Amino acid sequence: MKYRWIRGMVLRFLYPALMIVGSFKKDKKEQLQMFIININNRLVRKEKLKTTKLLLLLPHCLQIDECNIRLTHNIYNCEGCGKCEISDLIQIAEENKLKLSVATGGTLARRIVKDVMPDAIIAVACETDLSSGIVDTYPLPVLCVPNERPYGPCLNTQVSLEKVKDAIRFFSGR
Repeated sequence: MKYRWIRGMVLRFLYPALMIVGSFKKDKKEQLQMFIININNRLVRKEKLKTTKLLLLLPHCLQIDECNIRLTHNIYNCEGCGKCEISDLIQIAEENKLKLSVATGGTLARRIVKDVMPDAIIAVACETDLSSGIVDTYPLPVLCVPNERPYGPCLNTQVSLEKVKDAIRFFSGR
């Protein structure tokens, strides 16, 4: 309970202050967002919440841009070609009995969270979406896994499957 309160203070006061600083120092904004994400992840881990009602929330940019199938409405339409990590993430979600969704942005992500009503969230996205998402979903515990962007933002992004599995292990108590 203590750590959730501290997380709330960080998200209500420190996050807005750092985003104001980031608006003046645009080259530092992503670092400031990552700082908030790291604090959030540490505090969530200190809460030691164990649950099986997890939502794995993914950004649509994990899907390779050459794919003809849009997965935003139903990720299970994936054909499993192996060109992106979506099929691996589906397998991980099924093995761990997780709800799995893809969002195109914050509005859809908030609607998914409201509809699923999870006890906790494992979120994959860029620093901007993760930092604003943890503020929007507080007091829900969210473990954030920043995506990797070898081709720049919002294009064929990737994620460490091991970090996703680690977050699942944390929440499931394994």
